[in-house]
Order: sequence, then C-alpha cells, then structure tokens
Amino acid sequence: MASKTNPFTFLQQVRAEVAKVVWPTRRETVTTTIMTLILVFMTAVFFFIVDQFLSYGTGLLFS
Repeated sequence: MASKTNPFTFLQQVRAEVAKVVWPTRRETVTTTIMTLILVFMTAVFFFIVDQFLSYGTGLLFS
C-alpha cells in the first residue's frame, strides 16, 4: 500500500508535474482543430453516401 502524503507535499508534487507539461502553441492548436473538423466532415460525407447506397439497395430489395 502506498504511503500517505500530506496535502502540502501533494500540491507541491502536482505543481512540479504541471510545470513539466509542454503546452501546444496557438498555431499547433489551430492546425489540429482545423484538421479535426475536416476529418469529421469527410467522415460524415462518407457515412451519408454509404447510407444512401444502403437505403437505395434496401428499397430495391423490398419493393
């Protein structure tokens, strides 16, 4: 079992770990956001097309 740490020591450790975090630049954040939106749009279009083909095929099969 892990030993207990007092709250002050815990907060010091948390602060030290947060200081190690490498935050993305604004440009990296914007680029990643734009790429994510493009991929979400492409995925939505893909599934829309697949859904239309399946709907058409099902309509032919059952009519």
